[in-house]
Amino acid sequence: MEKKPPYKVIVSDRARQMLAVHVRFLAQQSPTAARRTKNEMMDAIRSLSTIPERFPFLNAEFIPLNKYHKMFVEKWYLILYQIKDQSVYVDYIVDCRQDYGWLVR
Repeated sequence: MEKKPPYKVIVSDRARQMLAVHVRFLAQQSPTAARRTKNEMMDAIRSLSTIPERFPFLNAEFIPLNKYHKMFVEKWYLILYQIKDQSVYVDYIVDCRQDYGWLVR
């Protein structure tokens, strides 16, 4: 069986900023929890270099079908990414406790 080369994972500037906002907010309450959450999210994002297809597609009314895969991390965070050729593009990191209706409109 032929082994596929790892996918290149590219995190958009917008996703990086979203992650920073979530971690900064959490750090106000607990620096330890913020560090743990950041590490878990980064590990999850890095894991997309192998078999990124393992997560299902996001099905939402205003999002084109089969465009974004969705991955939940730490039960509150939703990471949305696209797969193109041998690259994975992480576009959004959303805190599901907040209103993210803007994303699917």
